[in-house]
Amino acid sequence: MGHPRVDAVAGEARAAIGRAASSADLEAVRVRYLGRQGTLTQILRTLGTLPAAERPAVGAAANEVKRELETLLERRLREVQAAERRRERAAARPDLTLPGRRPPRGAVHPLTRVSDEIAAIFGGLGFSVAEGPEIETDWYNFEALNIPPDHPARDMQDTFYLPGSLLLRTHTSPVQVRVMQTQRPPVRIIVPGRVYRRDIVDMTHSPIFHQVEGLAVDRDVSMADLKGTLELFARQMFGARSRIRFRPSFFPFTEPSAEVDVVCFRCGGDGCRVCKQSGWLEILGSGMVHPTVLRNVGYDPEEVTGWAFGMGIERIAMLRYGIDDIRLFFENDVRFLRQLA
Repeated sequence: MGHPRVDAVAGEARAAIGRAASSADLEAVRVRYLGRQGTLTQILRTLGTLPAAERPAVGAAANEVKRELETLLERRLREVQAAERRRERAAARPDLTLPGRRPPRGAVHPLTRVSDEIAAIFGGLGFSVAEGPEIETDWYNFEALNIPPDHPARDMQDTFYLPGSLLLRTHTSPVQVRVMQTQRPPVRIIVPGRVYRRDIVDMTHSPIFHQVEGLAVDRDVSMADLKGTLELFARQMFGARSRIRFRPSFFPFTEPSAEVDVVCFRCGGDGCRVCKQSGWLEILGSGMVHPTVLRNVGYDPEEVTGWAFGMGIERIAMLRYGIDDIRLFFENDVRFLRQLA
């Protein structure tokens, strides 16, 4: 048999459970009636204040209602949670009538693009691509290229030395030596690849950068052939109106040697910020292969001659795209790469 006060609380709780539409609503009902300060809990706590004759009936009724409400709350919670899951699935279900989203497309890195363009230009002239190790011996990197241990040119290339008389190559020229050792003239190759020097990182220097080396060896190869080849390269890379000029220079593995400038493609030679008002931009070093280098690989400099050049891919890319900081090529910032995609 119930008790009027307990029955009133039970009726309110049943109605509240029936109205609850969410897990949060049910938790609020549980706290209101069965929590530590809940209405039914307070009735059980005040049993000691009731007349002794009423205590058994009120206690039994309150405990029975408590069990009933716990059962109702559990059952209703399962129903509410099932409805919530259905609503979540419905909200997450894709709208099949919407147009599809294209995944973002990647792009070729600007250094790779420039390297590929250079290879394509010289490939059209009959040059093949050669590769070699990035870890080299002192002989291939220096001595075979006419740079003996006491040569001052070694100071120009601060080198990363490794155990076992090895080093990280400072240029791609060692590949020229390796190719000439295994191939008789004629030789026409370009050598793209990474090189390493102890440079402090700043806007124009990096300890890791990329070069493209070119080599042509045959009978009666002359400086005129070199100039004609590089003029064609400049027109293909920088535009049909491009021009180049040669300036005397020094490299231990070429004699004579020349720095090569291209007319500024921004101002057309009039002078601007890019070319520092000179009208010209330095792009590479070149020259006729030194007879000592030819002898070191078993060629007779009385029978064959050759020319070589070397250019920095970062340098070409910076000029081509108007980039003033070499670090941008290595930071993998997608905002920068997206601009050049």
